Amino acid sequence: MTARAEQVLHEALSLPPSERAQLAERLFSSLDLPQEELDRLWGQEADSRIDAYERGELKAIPAHKVFKNIYS
Repeated sequence: MTARAEQVLHEALSLPPSERAQLAERLFSSLDLPQEELDRLWGQEADSRIDAYERGELKAIPAHKVFKNIYS
């Protein structure tokens, strides 16, 4: 990391948590290239999964079980 980047990081870390979170979100979103077709397809997939869950065709798994499986 350059000296300038280190300086910016140091200044950012001195911000209150809510401002750091907003800054992080803006930095992350600046790296996200727009992919409208992919975003549209993911939106359709999410809607489809929600509909299937609401019809009782798809069961939910509690988050603690999901994370237990990931970290075990």
